[in-house]
Amino acid sequence: MAGRVVLGFLRTLRPADRVWTSPPVRGVHLSAAFCAGHNKWSKVKHIKGPKDEARGRMIAKFVMMIKIAVKEGGPNPDMNVNLAQLLEQCRNKNVSKASIETAIKNAEKAKPASRHVFEARGPGGCLLLIEVLTENTARSQQDVRRILSRNGGMLSEGARHNFTRRGVVVVPGRDVTSERALELAIEAGAEDVAETQDEEDDAPLLQFICDNADTWKVRTALEQLGTKVTSAGSEFVPRVLMPLDPEQLEAASALIEALSDCPEVLRVWDNIRPES
Repeated sequence: MAGRVVLGFLRTLRPADRVWTSPPVRGVHLSAAFCAGHNKWSKVKHIKGPKDEARGRMIAKFVMMIKIAVKEGGPNPDMNVNLAQLLEQCRNKNVSKASIETAIKNAEKAKPASRHVFEARGPGGCLLLIEVLTENTARSQQDVRRILSRNGGMLSEGARHNFTRRGVVVVPGRDVTSERALELAIEAGAEDVAETQDEEDDAPLLQFICDNADTWKVRTALEQLGTKVTSAGSEFVPRVLMPLDPEQLEAASALIEALSDCPEVLRVWDNIRPES
C-alpha cells in the first residue's frame, strides 16, 4: 500500500556512529517495518480486482490532479511545482504521454473541483484521513460515509490531530540495506526512513521523511547521491500508531481498498502499526 507512511521508530543513531563530515543533523530513525523486512499488509490475503481496472482508476485520478494543478498554477511545470511532481509520478507509473497532454490541454475546460479531507475511524479504532477531489462535497461525503459504514468504519472528527504534514521523498528500496538507508538519510538531511510497497507490483520503496520546507533539498541531495527519486511531496504522517490483530487488519485492508476504489478518492492515510 504505497504512500502509507510507517513511523514505528526503532532506534536512533548515537553521535559516535556518525562518521560523516556534513553539518550536524538530528538522529535518523529506521522504522520497525524496514528492519523486520515486511510491512503491515504482508499477511493480508485480500483478493484485488483486475489490474487493468485498478490501473484505469489510477490514471483517471492522475488526470483529475493534473487538471487541478494546472488550474491552480498554470500549465508550465517549470513554474508549477505541484504539476512537475505529478508529471514525474505519471512517468514513473508509465502513464501515456497522450493522456498527460490531453489532461493539461483540457484543464481550463474542466468543471470546478476542490480537495477535501474527511476524518474517519476504522476497524480496531484505527484512524484514517481520506483525501478527495470533488465537484460536489456533500455527495462525496455521502459516498465516503456509505463505504465506511459497509466496512466497519465511520466518519470521526478529530482524527486529523493524530497526523502531521511532512515532506516525503520516495525512492526504490530494492537492494538497499538498512545501513545504507540510514547513511542516505543522514547525508541527505532527512529525519526518518520508512519502508512501504508499490501498490501495483509490490516492489519495495523507501520513504525519506523530513520537514515540509526541506522536501526539495532532501530530494536534490538524494539525486546527487546517485539515488533515483520516484516522487516527492507533502503527506500526512501519523503521530501515534495503532496495533491491530489479524482479523482487524484484514478488515482495515478491505476498507482502505474500498475507499481507494472510489473514483473521487485520491489518497487514504492510516495510523496502523506494522505487523510484528
